[in-house]
Amino acid sequence: MAEPMSDRLTLHLRSWVGEWPPPSAGVHVVGDPARLEPTWDGALRPLQGVSNGAGTVISVPPAAADAVRRAIGNDLVRPGLGDELGSILGVGPSAFGAGIFRTTDRVDPELADLGEWFEDHTDELPDWLAPFNGPRLVAHGDAGRPIAGVGIKVHDDYGQELSVVTEEEARGLGYARRLVATAARRVLDEGLVPTYLHAPDNTASARVAESVGFADRGWKVYGLWPRSR
Repeated sequence: MAEPMSDRLTLHLRSWVGEWPPPSAGVHVVGDPARLEPTWDGALRPLQGVSNGAGTVISVPPAAADAVRRAIGNDLVRPGLGDELGSILGVGPSAFGAGIFRTTDRVDPELADLGEWFEDHTDELPDWLAPFNGPRLVAHGDAGRPIAGVGIKVHDDYGQELSVVTEEEARGLGYARRLVATAARRVLDEGLVPTYLHAPDNTASARVAESVGFADRGWKVYGLWPRSR
């Protein structure tokens, strides 16, 4: 029997950030050997974090945990923190920030399935779908050209993240909602946890998530991104 959704989410986040749930309120920095390994697209991400609205877990390479813990303290919005963390982690000038973290165990049944599945990337698919390590779901326009798609990031044995892009001429027509719903159903049918992340100011992405069933529960995802000097 498959684990309940809450247990599967715990297993996913424990794999993704090294420890879950947070042991208490506040910020908890943990040393996680996974931060030294390539992630879904082959890139190294030396910092990754999740907050459930009360406690936050920030995972970094084990050797950097003490220095990162001192730098963060309990303040994730301090000016200059990104550059300080970038220096500690050896990645140079960086921006540190949060996005919205969503998941669901139920997809709106009124949203009909849409799209064609591709287990691997092909020349006919948009370049932006190439890096994904999971299947791709694509909707084609009248001329047979891909006009919208979802790529799946396989993070571990429990959680898969959905990313959607719609060409400009197809926006506002419901493609994104139906594609995300279709992809989320596949992930759930496989007994896994679908997740959906977006920037706080991406209102279009937020609307898609809400319409499919990915509610905003006040959870956040934290990351560190290179920036130019």
